[in-house]
Amino acid sequence: MAKIKTSFFCQSCGAESAKWIGKCPSCGEWNTYVEELIHKEESGRGGWNEGLGRIKRTVSPKKLQDIDFEQQPRIITKDVELDRVLGGGLVPGSLVLIGGEPGIGKSTLMLQIALTLSTLKVLYVSGEESESQIKMRAERMNVHSENCYVLSETNTQNIFEQIGQLDPAVLVIDSIQTLHSKYVESAAGSVSQVRECTAELMRFAKETGTPVFLIGHITKDGSIAGPKVLEHMVDTVLQFEGDRHLSYRILRTSKNRFGSTNELGIYEMRSDGLRQVANPSEILLTQREEILNGVAIGAMMEGNRPLLIEIQSLVSPATYGTPQRSSTGYDAKRLNMLLAVLEKRGGMRLGQQDVFLNVAGGLRVDDPALDLAVCASLISSYEDNAVPNDLCFAGEVGLGGEIRAVHRVDNRIAEAEKLGFKRIMVSKYAIKGLDVDKYTIKIIPIVKLDEMYQVIFSI
Repeated sequence: MAKIKTSFFCQSCGAESAKWIGKCPSCGEWNTYVEELIHKEESGRGGWNEGLGRIKRTVSPKKLQDIDFEQQPRIITKDVELDRVLGGGLVPGSLVLIGGEPGIGKSTLMLQIALTLSTLKVLYVSGEESESQIKMRAERMNVHSENCYVLSETNTQNIFEQIGQLDPAVLVIDSIQTLHSKYVESAAGSVSQVRECTAELMRFAKETGTPVFLIGHITKDGSIAGPKVLEHMVDTVLQFEGDRHLSYRILRTSKNRFGSTNELGIYEMRSDGLRQVANPSEILLTQREEILNGVAIGAMMEGNRPLLIEIQSLVSPATYGTPQRSSTGYDAKRLNMLLAVLEKRGGMRLGQQDVFLNVAGGLRVDDPALDLAVCASLISSYEDNAVPNDLCFAGEVGLGGEIRAVHRVDNRIAEAEKLGFKRIMVSKYAIKGLDVDKYTIKIIPIVKLDEMYQVIFSI
């Protein structure tokens, strides 16, 4: 009888050790090593094509210029937001990992994608829900497809057996933490099981050219549960974000081997599923009946998509001695930098003021072009004087109080013009070589922060 082999794995980063240790030398976490059973049997260890017969291949190195290359056609889904985030569609043979908080809508998004791919045979494998529960969700979406097959199974060998019979064009796994392989004796969701199951699915995807979606759980700090090597093994890592108590969801990409990592997809969660938001600028701008202090509109870029978002701020005297600095959706360190610039270069006494900043709509932004809108919002709240509602901003603020140019200012101007803004304030250096006459919106070029102050409050 073969001897059972055990090893210790870090539940944080996946590092392996022959014995238990208190502090992980790889990630520095304490008390994360857990003993797991590994590879009780070695013979016949294969994966998805075990029993189908293996073809022995001889691989030899080739010169780079001698390798034949053909651009693979992407699978275009009916979800425009997902296609944009993936870089133009689903690549055959790709392994896509989608993570997000519980209840955010990962399973809803994947089932909706499986139903809309009506021309392709899709296998939806669920290890968390029964077939009747998936049917209830599909009926609620009111989307029907003749080529969507559902399998409630957690054993990878049984899943591959059904795949061999069905031969699907797209595979969805919900979720990777529920799968287990018979070649690893540890429990489902452990480091060894997640790594082994992902490796089997990766071999299946690459050898057959079938795109595979993996739904992954996340930990309390927001990272995807399981070993860090899981994110290295897959081709694309998507994050489904948003407050589950609000209606809007954001799909971001943190890794993409086939496209940009700067794209953004926005959905609205409704009772009948997720609705694609074609023009997010309209929902990110609050419909106000009156002009409010401390509100400014900034033009930002997420990948190739221009967005106009609303910056809200509240500046009030500190009541309890130590001033508070709080920001939601905006980098707190950058907010402190802009406050220091306003105090040093603008002559504003903000040292004894509480400052609260909020990005409307629940977005997290990091575009430097929003600096000008943030400063305008802070000045408006401090002076108790509203910014005109037909004016928006696009510019980076330097430590000297100078307004620096930002990239793709023409797209930002065009988006502001499309949404009905009459004026946009940009850096003077951003409009060099730009055909200003083709826009109906008035472009206000400035160089320093004091020019913005004069323009806003002299109107």
